[in-house]
Amino acid sequence: MARVPSTAVAPQSAAPPPDGPDARPAGRSNAQPPGRPYPPPPEPEPFWPAQLAVLGAIALQLLLPERLSAGPRWLLPALEAMLLIGLSLATPRQLEHEHRARRRVALTITAVVSAANVYSLGALTHFLLHHNVTKGRELITSGVLIWLTNFLIFALWYWELDRGGPGRRAAGHDGAPDFLFPQMADDRIEPLNWRPRFIDYAYVSLTNATAFSPTDTMPLTGTAKSVMGIQALVSLVTIGLIVSRAVNILA
Repeated sequence: MARVPSTAVAPQSAAPPPDGPDARPAGRSNAQPPGRPYPPPPEPEPFWPAQLAVLGAIALQLLLPERLSAGPRWLLPALEAMLLIGLSLATPRQLEHEHRARRRVALTITAVVSAANVYSLGALTHFLLHHNVTKGRELITSGVLIWLTNFLIFALWYWELDRGGPGRRAAGHDGAPDFLFPQMADDRIEPLNWRPRFIDYAYVSLTNATAFSPTDTMPLTGTAKSVMGIQALVSLVTIGLIVSRAVNILA
């Protein structure tokens, strides 16, 4: 039987490396760079912005007419000022650790100012609906004072609620986030160890009070959604009912 001659198979040469944008230099790893750490590293947080917000809310309450105040005009602001003084004496200039007593006092002040502001809004709405109001300028002034107090006090709510409070955030013991800031959703935004400050919560409060809904920062938890909903409702009633009525009177 005739033998079929064998043909040598030439070894296949390796494909040349790509020359286009997909070319990867030798020695470079395919591993992705590390993302944003959570929680971020501990970092002290100043306390004075929150103190200024409380002082501003107290001053706005003192400017309201007597008939819109819960009790004597000076009573609630005096109680709030006493709590704020005690809080300032018991708290360092910078928060570095969690202070449970401080947080309870701060939440108490915030709740008292919030309740007083809602009462003022209810009293002003009742007065508007059941009386022949002819003083448009006074109505606008009262509405603006209530709206500004709403903005300041809910900035404090967000600052105190997110991730367990400012003390836990400063110590690096952040709880689960209550708000999703744009920096948390994109690792390309520097720095990677970014954490929200009071100005960030004030901006959230401002946009929610003007747009009646979240804008660039989304609420993640039921508590955050409830608090933002209450603020949006107060702001909507203040602007949609009271200020618009005052403009009609002046026109």
